[in-house]
Amino acid sequence: MSREEREIRSWSETFKAWLHPGAIAMLFLGFAAGIPILLIFSTLSVWLIEAGVERSAVTFFSWAALGYSFKFLWAPIVDLMPLPVLTRVLGRRRAWLLVAQLLIITAILTMASLDPAESGQNLTFMALAAVLLGFSSATQDIVIDAYRIERGEVHLQALFASMYIAGYRMGMLVAGAGSLFLADYLAGGKTGYSYPVWRETYMIMAAVMGCGIVTTLCIREPLPSNAVIRHIHTALEYLRFLSIFLLTMAAFTLTFFYSGSGFSEIIRQYLPISTEAGTLEGFLIEMVRFFTAVGVASAIAWITVVTGLADKKMVSHAYIAPVKDFFVRYGGKTAVLVLLLVGFYRLSDIVLGIVSNVFYIDMGFSKTAIAGITKTFGLGMTLVGGFLGGVLTLRFGVQKILFLGAFLSAATNLLFMLLAGAGADITLLTVVIGADNLSAGIATTAFIAFLSSLTSVSFTAVQYAIFSSMMTMFPKVIGGYSGTMVSTFGYENFFMITALMGIPVLFLILIVRKMPAFSYARDNG
Repeated sequence: MSREEREIRSWSETFKAWLHPGAIAMLFLGFAAGIPILLIFSTLSVWLIEAGVERSAVTFFSWAALGYSFKFLWAPIVDLMPLPVLTRVLGRRRAWLLVAQLLIITAILTMASLDPAESGQNLTFMALAAVLLGFSSATQDIVIDAYRIERGEVHLQALFASMYIAGYRMGMLVAGAGSLFLADYLAGGKTGYSYPVWRETYMIMAAVMGCGIVTTLCIREPLPSNAVIRHIHTALEYLRFLSIFLLTMAAFTLTFFYSGSGFSEIIRQYLPISTEAGTLEGFLIEMVRFFTAVGVASAIAWITVVTGLADKKMVSHAYIAPVKDFFVRYGGKTAVLVLLLVGFYRLSDIVLGIVSNVFYIDMGFSKTAIAGITKTFGLGMTLVGGFLGGVLTLRFGVQKILFLGAFLSAATNLLFMLLAGAGADITLLTVVIGADNLSAGIATTAFIAFLSSLTSVSFTAVQYAIFSSMMTMFPKVIGGYSGTMVSTFGYENFFMITALMGIPVLFLILIVRKMPAFSYARDNG
């Protein structure tokens, strides 16, 4: 039976699908996934600033979230390795999910137990706890993405994605605005820094994560694919694989953190440029450090393979087989076009989003208006767009709504041109934010369903982790030049450029959907 023949065509059946147990589970798992990230970023930043920590040190804490960008590196560990006792009792996905959630709660409670204003040592331990929080949260994301894909039929992926997005946004709202309101309430109207207030706030956030654990224990485990059953290794082989991964990550971490002073001294000695943080030269030095650390880690990984320390077959199955599987299933030409679509689908909205807050301030909008309209109202419209995207995709299929989402995302950027010409018009801002977030919700839901359809259940976690990293990597790199584009062309021309960026994406969708080698139904292993 073809993909189209399997589509749900009845509106009544479409709305009944919202009661699917997997859809309800994704709402709660999405909520659990949305809690940790803002406890590393905005909420933690407010705590540290109130505690008197220097702003330069506060920004370093954002590195704790690097795990989200590089989660594809340890996704094979999650995909491949069973956990002692837990995997046998709970199953492959639920075991990893429970461990990740317990680590998240541990990290949050550890942060709550430390007063950053008390000593530099406390600040160091808090940074380590934040790194653990970022790593365990990214691991939770890996498992939830794999669970979502394996739990439902292809035609249910958009529905699952919309429920996940809704839960995720609600979790972010609780961890972001909710935690700040909670801190104000616990302070009882008192101003100034109070460690007990922040301790209790983070302890409550840890308790809220209990929702994820209850969900994990209640949901059912998806059936493993035949490929997973075929690739079962001995305990020693799993330990070797894990130790090689840890050795490689240690090489990266040590090289990066201990190369700072050395690089700065070399640059100062031979080049007449500034090496201070915040300067262009300082940024370039950090990039050199980063890629040097990547090179050292890659060399260590290569040595472990060629010397036989790592099992070549196991490494091949973990890292090479997922990529090979994708190219074999779709063919070289189609695979490249699909990857281009994955990498650039969200280009227009991400590039615009990077300068959006600066634009609102430059237009003369107050911080209250920005928070109330772009954050609160915008969040509501994103949720509406997500649910609408789920219904439309379930009703009409991924292909049509993927195109619709790309078109709307580019077209709504033109509304920002009107806002740039009108100035601080609150009514127009509300209309623009409503349209932009509604289209973003539709596009994101359809796109996640599309990415889910690309994965093979034999390599679910690894392939989806690669796709999810790619979908933000290129837009963020290009978005780094968004400020320069605004300075050169002005806001109105910049918004026109971002809208035009969406046109090639529309052609890519049309080309890919017509290619005979491509199918939206994923391989069932």
